[in-house]
Amino acid sequence: MSWLPMLAPTIRVEDYLDGDRYVVRAELPGVDPAKDVRITLTGENLRLDVVRRESHADKVRTEFHYGSFSRLVPLPAGLKQETLRAAYADGILEITATVGETEPTAREIPITVEHGGAH
Repeated sequence: MSWLPMLAPTIRVEDYLDGDRYVVRAELPGVDPAKDVRITLTGENLRLDVVRRESHADKVRTEFHYGSFSRLVPLPAGLKQETLRAAYADGILEITATVGETEPTAREIPITVEHGGAH
């Protein structure tokens, strides 16, 4: 098993429910959110696309990851898409939305019994 995939840069996130509010927080230090961050709603997921640009090409050493990164975050059932909001402060992108009651995914269908008529 190769250890190289473990070194692939990723966008680190945490998500949680706070009452009826869903919160996603992503660590994005060193980016300009107006130019370098794009958030897209794709079906039942949020897609984060980020570009971290290298500011000084003549560094002696860097352990920072530069380039393009993306991350899909699955959304909870009942999320009200029209309430999605995003804010960026101190290197953290925070996305919030309201979560309402969800429809049950399984339900019983009643059978109507009809009398007389063809079989």
